[in-house]
Amino acid sequence: MSFFKNIPYELVLGWRYTRAGRATRRNGFISFISGVSMMGIGLGVAALIIVLSVMNGFQKEVRDRMLGVVSHIEVYAVDAAAVADMPALLARLKAHPQVLGAAPFVTAQALLARGEDMKGVLVRGIDPAREPEVSDLSQDTQAGVLGRLVPGEFGLVLGRDLANNMGLQGGDPVTLVSPSGQVTPAGVVPRMKQMGVVGTFSSGHYEYDSALALMHVEDAVRMFRLEGPSGVRLKLRDLHQAREVARDLQLDLGPGFFVRDWTQQNKTWFAAVQVEKRMMFIILTLIVAVAAFNLVSTLVMTVTDKRADIAILRTLGASPRSIMGIFVVQGATVGVIGTLSGLALGLLVAFNIDVIVPALETLFNASFLPRDIYLISRMPSEPLASDIWPVAIISLVLAFVATLYPSWRASQVNPAEALRYE
Repeated sequence: MSFFKNIPYELVLGWRYTRAGRATRRNGFISFISGVSMMGIGLGVAALIIVLSVMNGFQKEVRDRMLGVVSHIEVYAVDAAAVADMPALLARLKAHPQVLGAAPFVTAQALLARGEDMKGVLVRGIDPAREPEVSDLSQDTQAGVLGRLVPGEFGLVLGRDLANNMGLQGGDPVTLVSPSGQVTPAGVVPRMKQMGVVGTFSSGHYEYDSALALMHVEDAVRMFRLEGPSGVRLKLRDLHQAREVARDLQLDLGPGFFVRDWTQQNKTWFAAVQVEKRMMFIILTLIVAVAAFNLVSTLVMTVTDKRADIAILRTLGASPRSIMGIFVVQGATVGVIGTLSGLALGLLVAFNIDVIVPALETLFNASFLPRDIYLISRMPSEPLASDIWPVAIISLVLAFVATLYPSWRASQVNPAEALRYE
């Protein structure tokens, strides 16, 4: 009992007004409006958490598929020159504690021709034995495809969409045209080489599946008349440390090499995703703001209904600050309960969206992510504490700010005027 005696009466009265009884029609209506405000805050917070979690999931899914083809870091020799001492460079790069694997490569633009059908492609010369060290592509590709790239045989492994668009299958001949041609008395003649398609791969990312062709690094060196591989691809222990590792390697290797990490290779895409996520956060925060400021009307009606109570408290010695505290407690209680319920609902849906979405698709006989349109066929979700905490804090701050003006008006009630007609 001594514990309850020590509770400030502002908290007790604020909680009692929040639970506003239904003795009169007006009290019941105020209670209803208070409940609607609480529900609005909860739904707004839940919507924010669910949307941000799904956007995080999409970003992670696409990023992982992208990094199945793109390496974490690429090291180039400047001016597109060949690396002079490849074994020494590989040993030097692997000495960094963050580097898990390294593999030489050649990259160039070319044309792929079959009859009158021609496509621009990005040709990447790889070492099939080292490719698993730097890429997940070999794990997702049908067994043994990269092993069919034998030096001297000039075989190609094409992206599945590229092969389908050109009507190519394993064993079909195709012509690779290099833009850097041979100088002849008749002018510059593009170099052409008859090659064979030895297989296809699918990374799950249309940009690469429709434009990437793989060949053995030794064949690529001969085809593009280089003195050796033009760079090294690296895989890191922590892909999020790519910028720092690239900076360290650039300082270590000096001006003879150019180091580029995966965030620079896809800078536009990642910037667009961040802008979209930021705009969605702002738009959905407005929903929470509207619900929070519904508390203003709730508290204004409560103050009007409790004018007599306020006057009696003032005559008993309550200060204006105490009166203001009562209604701040009432509004803050609604905000806290609404925010906590929204967090619970949002996290429940975000962590179980892989179960909820298939159930809804079965119930409504619809497909939210058609396989022939989207990169992925399931709804991904990744709730992050860095998104959840700001949502909760903003919701609580908005609810608190919404209580200030009505609470201040309550503290300014004149006891004599309020009790004149009582």
